Amino acid sequence: MLLRYFVFLDNMSPAEYNKCVELYADAIFRFIYKQIGNKENAQDIVQDTFEKAWNNRNEFHFSSIKSLLFTIAYRKMIDFIRKNKPYTFIEEWKKIDKPIDDTYTFSLKERLEQALKQLPEIQKTVVLLRDYEGYSYQEIAQITELNETQVKVYIFRARKQLKQLIGQLSDVI
Repeated sequence: MLLRYFVFLDNMSPAEYNKCVELYADAIFRFIYKQIGNKENAQDIVQDTFEKAWNNRNEFHFSSIKSLLFTIAYRKMIDFIRKNKPYTFIEEWKKIDKPIDDTYTFSLKERLEQALKQLPEIQKTVVLLRDYEGYSYQEIAQITELNETQVKVYIFRARKQLKQLIGQLSDVI
């Protein structure tokens, strides 16, 4: 990743902070990139995330830096989507009713990517955080500012919709 910040975070040395960037920048980038599909914009959001963490370092407790960074990145991504990709939830639900185009033979990965794009943003977000990044329900609730029950419901609905959109595994293979 391009990002390197040689700064101090409270009691963190530059080496510790650089280690933090090395550990989490790529994961945050993958998460954001899967959501918005644009490499440059995803890199900008990651950079803005680390900049915001630095600018507000006196307000944050860095013992749970990973969740904090994902929360900042998630909020920045939502702001980016709202600013650059206006849509309504009705349009999102209409897209879900459309099955995946079967005129081409897709690999399972391609079908999954296409199906993920058809999910409403919140469902896509919680599934990516849970299944791709390995966050717990509690951590996802903290990042998205939902309660754990809402997170579980969104994940259940997203997985159900993905199963429907992808179809039977035998159709793919």
